Amino acid sequence: MKVVEPAELVNFVGQELGASEWFRIDQDRINAFADATLDHQFIHVNPEQAKMTPFGTTIAHGYLTVSLLPYLQTTIDGLMVPKGLKMGMNYGFDKLRFMAPVKVDKRIRARATLLEATERKPGQWLLKFEYTVDIEGEDKPALVAEWLVMYFV
Repeated sequence: MKVVEPAELVNFVGQELGASEWFRIDQDRINAFADATLDHQFIHVNPEQAKMTPFGTTIAHGYLTVSLLPYLQTTIDGLMVPKGLKMGMNYGFDKLRFMAPVKVDKRIRARATLLEATERKPGQWLLKFEYTVDIEGEDKPALVAEWLVMYFV
C-alpha cells in the first residue's frame, strides 16, 4: 500500500489502483460461510444436488465473495492510505451487483478504482472505490461494487 498525504487522495480519483492476488474459493470456505450465516441452500453446500443445476457444481454465496473484499484489498500494491491514518471504517455500499457465480475451486481477485475522495470533516476522508471481482478464466466478473470507506487521520 502507498501512504500519501490526505490532501493528495483527490489526485488518485479516476485511477485504477491495481489488482489483488488471486484467492481460491474452496468447498471448506463455502461450508464455513454457510455455517456462519445459516444459509445452507443446496447450491452452496451439496455437491451432488448442485451437479443437477445449470452450474454443474456448488457455487460460493454472493455475500461470501463480498465479505472477502477487506482481505483482497490488503493485497493491492497500488491501494493508498492517508498519512497519519488512525482508523479506517467500512461505510457501506452505493452499488452492489452480482454478475456471475463463483464456482467451487475457482480463483478470484479484486481490482480497485478510486471514484471519489472527499474530506467530510477535518481529518475524516470518505473514499468511494469501485471494486470488480474477477473470476479466473471467466469473461464476466463475479461482482461490481461501489464501496465506501471512511478514513480517520
